[in-house]
Amino acid sequence: MRVLVIGGGGREHALVWKIAQSPKVSKIYAAPGNAGIAELAECVALKATDIESLANFAERNRIDLTVVGPESPLIAGVVDVFERRGLAIFGPSKEPARLEGSKVYAKEVMRRYRIPTADFSSFSDPQTAAEYVHRRFHEGAKGLVIKADGEAAGKGVFVVHHVDEALEVIRSLMEERVLGEAGARIVIEEVLTGEEASLMAFTDGATALPMPPVQDYKRALDNDRGANTGGMGSICPLRFVTPDLQRQAMEQIIHPAIRATRDAGIPFRGVLYAGTMVTEEGVKTLEFNVRFGDPETQAVLPLLENDIVEVMQAVVECRLDEVTLQWKPRYAVCVVIASGGYPGKYETGLPIEGLEEAAQIPECVVFHAGTRKEGDKIVTAGGRVLGVTALGDTLAQARGRAYDAVRCIRFDYMHYRTDIGIKWV
Repeated sequence: MRVLVIGGGGREHALVWKIAQSPKVSKIYAAPGNAGIAELAECVALKATDIESLANFAERNRIDLTVVGPESPLIAGVVDVFERRGLAIFGPSKEPARLEGSKVYAKEVMRRYRIPTADFSSFSDPQTAAEYVHRRFHEGAKGLVIKADGEAAGKGVFVVHHVDEALEVIRSLMEERVLGEAGARIVIEEVLTGEEASLMAFTDGATALPMPPVQDYKRALDNDRGANTGGMGSICPLRFVTPDLQRQAMEQIIHPAIRATRDAGIPFRGVLYAGTMVTEEGVKTLEFNVRFGDPETQAVLPLLENDIVEVMQAVVECRLDEVTLQWKPRYAVCVVIASGGYPGKYETGLPIEGLEEAAQIPECVVFHAGTRKEGDKIVTAGGRVLGVTALGDTLAQARGRAYDAVRCIRFDYMHYRTDIGIKWV
């Protein structure tokens, strides 16, 4: 088989790494890929959002399966274009991808299908939103969550605790348009308290098979301080998500969302990801994503024993009921190494040292995110640069190995959190 992976981040490196283990696969391409992916696949200079060129490439190179990593091409309709050309592709089509593409749409689906979530209101007028915020805080709200409606690369969610904070977020999103059209509409909802858990499932629109629950670390700094990021690390599995809780989440969240897309006439095929909060009242939904999480994937896929290509083919061919997922009874910890200044301004082109040394740590894999090759050197090329994943028989062992590997790696101004998983050790 010839496989094309769309994307060039840490998630895509993890996907390529897992796909490369399949005896079915003879050739892997990645568009655009990165320096780490280039060791396993042929990288193609095509943007993940250049849909027509990607489809032309897949036709010209007789690609048997295309796997979409990031959300942008899914939301833009890459699956629809490929399927119209008779090309096999793993991921949901444009209509179901609205679950991630529009926070307002996703919340309306949750309300309609009685999926447990925070109380919310949506707004397209900043003045009305401001009046609502004033009223909620006057009524005694301890905090609110404000979400940009559109795609914001994980940076469109703001937790506010004062009226002035809330008004500033509304102004920046809706009037100054700091996130462009993504902030033209917003959702304002109550703050949920509890432990966050990312629940991902393979689905062909009828059957849904869950992956182990993951926790990712969104804030830039230790102790969940600093700005929101795309994710600074992840751990898997989570002891606080019991089998009963996971069953509850599948029954009350994942299955109803899949049913909603089926009722709309276009079944969901791919990975459905529910960002959830485990509260005293049960599991509640924070958001839906329509693809593998990043950096959750880097912690989950090393635990999967199945041939992932067989699983993906079963999804595409709507026969997922024939598959039984097998998982290693181990723990995985992923620590993201970022450029200094991320998620704000940062330098690129900085040489990275110690990668070979890090790879010698037992049961450790270094997934590349923002990297590129310059001559014989690998240099930084993004905000999140590397994801260092290690396995262990215990969370403490996995965590120790991951940080041993992180300490092998060096580049100017590198930054990482030192507390990934520490709470659960």
